[in-house]
Amino acid sequence: MSRYFAASPDDLVDAGLAGFALAHADLVEFTPDPGHVTARSPDPRRVVGLVSGGGSGHEPLHAGFVGAGMLDAACPGRVFASPHNRQVYAASRAVAKPGGVLHVVKNYTGDKINFGIAAERLHHDGIRCARVLVDDDVATDSADIAVGRRGTGATVVVEKLLGAAADQGLDLDALVALGERVAAGSRSVAVAAAAHTSPATGAPAFDLPDDGIEYGVGIHGERSGAVRPHGPVDDLVRDMTGSLVTALALTRGDRVIGLVNGLGRTTPLELYGLHHRFAAALAEHGVTLERHLVGSVVTALDMHGFSLSLTRTDDELTALWDAPAHTAAWRA
Repeated sequence: MSRYFAASPDDLVDAGLAGFALAHADLVEFTPDPGHVTARSPDPRRVVGLVSGGGSGHEPLHAGFVGAGMLDAACPGRVFASPHNRQVYAASRAVAKPGGVLHVVKNYTGDKINFGIAAERLHHDGIRCARVLVDDDVATDSADIAVGRRGTGATVVVEKLLGAAADQGLDLDALVALGERVAAGSRSVAVAAAAHTSPATGAPAFDLPDDGIEYGVGIHGERSGAVRPHGPVDDLVRDMTGSLVTALALTRGDRVIGLVNGLGRTTPLELYGLHHRFAAALAEHGVTLERHLVGSVVTALDMHGFSLSLTRTDDELTALWDAPAHTAAWRA
């Protein structure tokens, strides 16, 4: 455990969460046992609480998006591991509103199981609970993969749009319908030039040749089996953009929200250069980049890589994107 400035893999999470809560005490409250972060000042118009969560190591996702205009609560698990259903249940109880609770869940087996168990417990308590599943990763869009597409970068887009809609007082059914529409209209793809460092061993989680790019890597370091030469970055971004445009069946004149996301070790200078190329590639397809987000928002510890995401938008979704939010990682 020499690579990270922490005493152990568990300390990496526990001390990190305690420090996060201390740094943002005006925005969030941290409950160490069973482990969840809640917003101090949710919009009083909300009739449904929004809860998300997943493994640690993806910061600022999810705790960084707890606050006004976004999530009411987040449940962080161990590094790259689902939160326990007890965490999800406690967080949901803490922020439940008269209209119930909506869970935003990335498409991973552990997350689905633990959020599902928590939902059953909430129903038993008489609290309405529903789920929006985020499954945006085109690298796992194959009939050979039983669990389907993984949930990755577009999770932030779903959380932002649902948060704005919840602030308008939408009920549970309306929020589910909106979330499902946004998730269905979102796709992402990620690449890496170097793996993340394993907290357990202090070594790279996987090896790549010096001139290799892992095309279709997962946010937990899942290999894709597709290693391509580290060629011109313009060609790489153009290929990634083309895969997203094809996956969403976008045509000339379509409007999108775009995300250029760093996976942990990618510098802001690189990300802005990638954004420039992403916008140019979309213009080649005649697709309008109506709104964008550039930054490391869904990371994979210290992986040197990036992901690109697209979400179909319209006047309604763009207005929700523009709505104010105030969290540790989103100030607008």
